[in-house]
Amino acid sequence: MDDRIGFIGLGVMGQPMALNLARAGISLLVWNRTDGRAEPLRAAGAEVAADVDQVFRRTSTVVLMLVDEQVTDEVLGRGTTAFAERVAGHLIVSTGSTSPEYSRGLASDVRAAGGRFVESPVSGSRIPAEAGQLVALVGGDADDVSEIAPLLEPLTKTVIHCGPVGHGLLMKLAVNHYLVISIAGLAEAVHFADGHGLDLDVLSTALNSGQLASDITRAKLPKLAAREFSVQAATADGLANARLVSRSAQARGVASPLLDVSEELYREAVALGNARIDMSSVIDAIAARDSAGHAGS
Repeated sequence: MDDRIGFIGLGVMGQPMALNLARAGISLLVWNRTDGRAEPLRAAGAEVAADVDQVFRRTSTVVLMLVDEQVTDEVLGRGTTAFAERVAGHLIVSTGSTSPEYSRGLASDVRAAGGRFVESPVSGSRIPAEAGQLVALVGGDADDVSEIAPLLEPLTKTVIHCGPVGHGLLMKLAVNHYLVISIAGLAEAVHFADGHGLDLDVLSTALNSGQLASDITRAKLPKLAAREFSVQAATADGLANARLVSRSAQARGVASPLLDVSEELYREAVALGNARIDMSSVIDAIAARDSAGHAGS
């Protein structure tokens, strides 16, 4: 093994995160299932692995930013003989969003195979990822968390150690609970104003001048007003996060009525063909519920 850090998963979030590590002078060995996503990393000085096994053979710390639990298992070879070969002697850092139960089970399997595991889901979308302004919600052993601190610094504005494995993801679910409801609520407010013929630029000024102003309103209001849905956080990912929160709430008997309605709206937006565009496109699902179509269109 050399002194490079492995980084696997160069999607909407993973690519800017890896680029920030490379620009901070951290030597990286990267891999992605779609080769083209690795080219900006190569240009930034990172080495691109020929295959996933090369990452594990040559690095002892591997950061994962993968889309879901199934892909994470596939990359790690979980359930196959390749799993122990890949994770033994490694510190695995998972930065994606999964269920807390999955993360605990994965951590147990990694430890049993002779590795270590830290979960570090990040709060924020593509723009904060590009700016190195994510919030890391970390779960794991304190010594392991301290070891990865230099890796998190170029990616984040804040690192919060939430407790053992599982607690970082539970905290991420609590944050996402608020996020998915907030974006659906903002989209509904824009739809209401549009339906009454209000100037949406004036609405943006009104909201961003008051106590409800936030990075979310500043990022999403222009997209909603222009119906411009280039992806910052995809609608399918918003739905996936809503489902994770919903399952965790149901498992503990915790009521989540606003989330339940929001989840249904994101599901309807995905059904309309909005899966891979920005989650603010949930406004299309709201508009589709109008009795006579979208009044402001």
